[in-house]
Amino acid sequence: QVQLVESGGGLVQAGGSLRLSCAASGRAVSTYTMAWFRQAPGKEREFVARIWSGGGTYYADSVKGRFTASRDNIKSTVYLQMNSLKPEDTAVYYCAAGRYTSSSRSGDFGSWGQGTQVTVSS
Repeated sequence: QVQLVESGGGLVQAGGSLRLSCAASGRAVSTYTMAWFRQAPGKEREFVARIWSGGGTYYADSVKGRFTASRDNIKSTVYLQMNSLKPEDTAVYYCAAGRYTSSSRSGDFGSWGQGTQVTVSS
């Protein structure tokens, strides 16, 4: 298990950018697959991006080309750079960690942060 703390959310106009951070602590953090999910009001939590321990990434179609996930294993921090934001990106964004997973299902990730609110105004 790892402990995760997100930061960087806020209010931004459509077309703007934000960078979310997820600080991780615990044993062997660098070996975990990290992911970002989001949940809008009244909707189910949905997969956004995944980054493997080696740095490879995978994105949901809805954010591909606009969002970029990265990680700094020395700082034990994962980032989500969000560009060209749209009102439909408004949600609480969660960081998650899982062992050896190539899944996009939230149930396959065992550790979660508390979430950070992102609001995009039109």
